Amino acid sequence: MNIKNNIMRRYFILLPLLLFFGNAFSQEKGIKKEKWHWNNNKLKQDTVAGYTQVLKVDNILYISGAVATEITPEGITSLYNDLKASLASFGATFENVVKENLYTTDIEQMKKFNYARKKFYKNDFPAATWIQVQRLYISNAKLEVELIAHLPK
Repeated sequence: MNIKNNIMRRYFILLPLLLFFGNAFSQEKGIKKEKWHWNNNKLKQDTVAGYTQVLKVDNILYISGAVATEITPEGITSLYNDLKASLASFGATFENVVKENLYTTDIEQMKKFNYARKKFYKNDFPAATWIQVQRLYISNAKLEVELIAHLPK
C-alpha cells in the first residue's frame, strides 16, 4: 500500500507541473499566415479556384504558379515578371528564391529558351525541378512556375 500511495502522491504533485510546463513550451495551435493576391487587398485570395498567389509563413514565401500561354522568350519573360511582382509583394527578389518548380507542356521548347529564365537569377540559381505535363489548370497555358523564397530573419 505504501508504494501505491507514493505513486499517487507523486502523480498529483507532478501532474499540475507537467500541465503547466507542457503548455508553456508547446507550439501554437495555429500558424500565422499573411497573404497577397494580385491587387486584391480585401480578400487576398481567389475564392473561385481556391488559392492565394503568395502565402507568407514566418520568413518563408510560398508562391503559387504564374503561367504563360506561349513558350517563347517573351512569354517566359512575362511569366517571370509576374513572379517578380509576387516576390516584391513581401519585399523579396529572385535572390531570395531557394526552390523553383517548373511545369510545361513542352520541355524541349523550354530548354531552348531557358536563357530568358536564367537572366532573372543573375547566376544565383535555386534548387529546381522541371516537369513535362500533358495539361495545366488553365487550358491554353503551356508553362507554369511556382517558387519558395526565404526572407532574412
